[in-house]
This record gives sequence, structure tokens and C-alpha cells, in this order.
Amino acid sequence: MNAQAAPKSAATPQTPPLPESRPEAIGLSPAGLQRMSDAFKREIDKGTVPGVTVLVARRGQVGWFEAMGRQNPSSGVPMAHNSIFRIFSMTKPIVSIGIMMLLEEGRLLLSDPVAKFIPEFANQQVGVENNGKLELVPPRRPMTVQDLLRHTSGIAYEHTGNGLVQQLYQQSRVRSRKISNAEHAALIAGMPLMCHPGDEWNYSRSTDILGRVVEVVSGKPLSAFLTERILIPLQMTDTAFHTAEHNAGRLAEPFPTDPWSGDKVQLFNMLEKPVMESAGGGLVSTTMDYARFCQMLRNGGELDGARIIGRKSLELMAADHLAAGVRINGTLLPAGHGFGLGFAVRTHEGLAPTGGSVGQYFWSGIAGTFFWIDPKEDLFAVFMSQGPGQREYVRELVRNLVYAAVD
Repeated sequence: MNAQAAPKSAATPQTPPLPESRPEAIGLSPAGLQRMSDAFKREIDKGTVPGVTVLVARRGQVGWFEAMGRQNPSSGVPMAHNSIFRIFSMTKPIVSIGIMMLLEEGRLLLSDPVAKFIPEFANQQVGVENNGKLELVPPRRPMTVQDLLRHTSGIAYEHTGNGLVQQLYQQSRVRSRKISNAEHAALIAGMPLMCHPGDEWNYSRSTDILGRVVEVVSGKPLSAFLTERILIPLQMTDTAFHTAEHNAGRLAEPFPTDPWSGDKVQLFNMLEKPVMESAGGGLVSTTMDYARFCQMLRNGGELDGARIIGRKSLELMAADHLAAGVRINGTLLPAGHGFGLGFAVRTHEGLAPTGGSVGQYFWSGIAGTFFWIDPKEDLFAVFMSQGPGQREYVRELVRNLVYAAVD
């Protein structure tokens, strides 16, 4: 294995590694990958990021897996290959796969109204801002499961803006880890929508509502469903909504003060079991765990004999689902991209500020984690760090550097 820069600490049970290869044997440039490593070491030396892991795989084999910098800047513990990270919104693709598994069983349809599973949504109104006040009007059509998957539901996130609906979120208990998924869904249903379903792409708590749909349809807690149907079959042994005390020495942590913004950084305690199992951002994981999930996606839904989802269902998820005329709000979708069912999707070779291929799909986490899958190049990469303020910079940096190493 190339660039084994940090020792692995003991863990039981261990996540099985993916097959390894020399970079040049799978069409990757060792010199290019070393330049990537050097670039991140410069960032670490400058103090802009505490530590990172980078895994690059092509043609079903890992050609580069490196851990650099510090796992915990306070203690000086070095980053390790099996360090545990808060992956935040990289939870969303896993839960979206779970929803599509239920679709494959005939338990739900993409066109089903959300109120079919969570009755509180039947009476939700749309909040229209008018002279600094919210005017409530009925939605033109019901919010659907597909709307939740592609973030066209009208649901909001409290941290993506300061509109009147978002202010209601900020004043509510939606961020509490001490409420249940059912209580969270009822809170969201009791607040107005930002827009009519289908009109706009607004990154939101939609996937958290999908987590409640999973619970209602399956009759199981979200953690139980994900563990039984996805995590155990893929042998993702370190992925859960919290981790055990004996893993305390493996937890990746951010700088206490963000070096870019000067803001204090407070992330959730990975050792604390939450009441709310956030489908939108609650999982913790490791680089290799998430790489196994990515390899399953790259294989068309299967890994090591475990079929998670059908090839055609995955193709549907990785297609662009934003129709012409849908307004895209925020900066999370770069130019040349749309959004599928749980992933952002590249729609143009150009326009975006980074390299890539049409059909590439990906998502990221607010604390600094990132992955993407490029079917055209038969390539995927997983990047892990705990540096919230640096996340947009490192997403572009790692993509540019990986594609520069593709022969």
C-alpha cells in the first residue's frame, strides 16, 4: 500500500480493507499522488487544517491511502487510517440508499405523498414573505418522497440562510439530539415550507424526514434498519450514530478555534448516544468504512457478494432530478451540476471550477468530509477531516489534485 504514513490502532472488529494496487497499475500517477500529499502537508504545516486522510481507488482497487497531520490537535495524536470522524451529511447518501431499498420491496413509491407515512405533513402550509411577515398559503401539490430525496420539498435548514422560515427553525428545537425522530418530524411539519414543493432546490432537513419514513415503513428504529440492511452486509464495522468508549483514542477532532474564521468550533460528542438518529447528519465513520460504501456504489449496488440495491435503481439515483426552471438556492451545487436522489450529479464537463466527468456523483459533510464517484473513470475518492471552516476549499483542492493524477 502506498503512503502508509500513520500507524493503525487496534480495533475489534476490524473493517475488511478493499483490495490494494500500485497506483501505476490502475492508471494513477504516483508522482501526481505524491504532489497531492505534499499539498495537504503544506496546509497542515500552515495550520489551516489539523489532519486529513485521503483514499483514492480505481478499477476496484485502492491505489493510495494516506493519513497526515494530527487526529486531535489538542493532544497531538497523529491521524490514523482508522480514525473515526463525524461524517455529518455523508449520512444522507446511506439513508437515501435505504429508502430506495424499501422502494425495491414495493413498500413505497417516489410519488407517494410524505403525509401517507407522517400524517402531520397533510396540513403543512407554505410561508410567503410579504413586507417582513409570513403569509401562509396551501401548497400547490403535496410534498413527495422524491421531493425529500432531491431537496425540492420546501423544507429548510436553519444554517443556510436567515429568511423568516429559517428564523422559525433557529428558534425551535430541531437541532436537539434529545428529541426522537418522530418528534423532530412533527416539529418540521408544524412549521411553514420555504416554497411550494418542486419549485426550488433548498438544501434542508429533508433527509431527516426520510429517516422517519424509514422507521414508519420498516417498523424499526433508523439505526437498526441501517445496521441490518446496509452496514452489516457491507462490513462497515465503525459506522453508527455514536461509538463506544473504547474507541475514545480514535476520535478525530477539529481545532477549538477555526483558523480561517476565528469562530469557536463545537461538534457533537461521538461517544454520546443521541435520542435523535439524524438521517441528515448523525453518523460517525472511518475512511475505509465509507470506502466500502463507495465501492458498493461503483459496483452497481453490490460488494463482496452482498447485493444492497439494484443497478437500475442506483442509476436512477445518480441521474439529475432537477427539472428546467427549478431554482437552485445556495452555493452547495457548483455550476454544471444538478441533484439526484441523495447525491449531487455532474451534468457538464465544463462550467464547474474542478475537474471531473459527466455522471460523477458525490456529497460532503459540514465538518470537512467528502467523497465522489466517477463511473467514467472507474474511480472514487474519500477525503476525511474535521475542519468545518476549510471544507469548501479542501473539496476543490482534493478533486483538482486527484484528477491531475489520473493517467
